[in-house]
Amino acid sequence: MSCTPEDLAKKAALIRLLLFDVDGVLTDGRILLRPDGSESKQFSIRDGTGIVWAQREGIAVGLLSARHSPATTARASQLAIRIVRQQAGDKLEMYRDLLDQERLGDEAVAFMGDDLLDLPVLSRVGLSAAPADAAPDVLDRVDWVSTRTGGDGAARELVELLLRAQGRWDGLLRGYLPEGAR
Repeated sequence: MSCTPEDLAKKAALIRLLLFDVDGVLTDGRILLRPDGSESKQFSIRDGTGIVWAQREGIAVGLLSARHSPATTARASQLAIRIVRQQAGDKLEMYRDLLDQERLGDEAVAFMGDDLLDLPVLSRVGLSAAPADAAPDVLDRVDWVSTRTGGDGAARELVELLLRAQGRWDGLLRGYLPEGAR
């Protein structure tokens, strides 16, 4: 269901809240479970940098996860993500509650998910996205598919798409260039 580049740019320009599933989107979907029951996940620094940029540029960022994980809580804290919803029995219900709290309509929200559990939210948001390695039924139903896989830059790629569509990318980039190269 991919959008035309023009439709994608229009949708991206309206986004004020960017939501991510965690396992399979911000991670590669693998969980290291230790004998003591603790777990760890691996997150991409590039994705984290993109999330920080989005927030700095005025796009709120949140996490919607079906599982509760201390690793997710810790990563959200590191990135100053204030919207963290875990242990979602029903992601759509959690999403609706979040829209009410944030006073936003569907058109102002982008969501990146990777599996069937994400489809109810993906079908509602203004811009739906998936990493390249998402489930085939998800890939067939989103507006945009990253060239990157979950946990390996897919989130960063979506952030860049939004910032470019909103005319914020060039200003952000200039902040990293030496004075003579601006």
